[in-house]
Amino acid sequence: MAGKHLKKKDNLWILFNGKEYCVGLTKEAQDELGEVTFANLPKEGKTYKAGDSLIEVEAEKAVNEFVSPLSGTISSVNEKINENIAILNDEDEMNAWILSFKGVDPEEFAAL
Repeated sequence: MAGKHLKKKDNLWILFNGKEYCVGLTKEAQDELGEVTFANLPKEGKTYKAGDSLIEVEAEKAVNEFVSPLSGTISSVNEKINENIAILNDEDEMNAWILSFKGVDPEEFAAL
């Protein structure tokens, strides 16, 4: 996923691709957690407010809860994670995308 509107907050990266706001684990989060063994992913269509509990990730070093960096509705979830959790351990953090939001206020993203 390439794009020029990338922000990072609380060990998550957020990329605006011109249509949606994609979210994934930063390399720092991957290093801090160690090898990810399980992720509790949100459901497509669910609406979140910034600060709501969004994702729970279990790894060899810790269990971590990540909060939503934005307010919006989940437009897609990377279902490949359920088939291959190692995606969240990818050296290229941009391959470790987890979900996408729609309906986000652009000013909220700009304020990150």
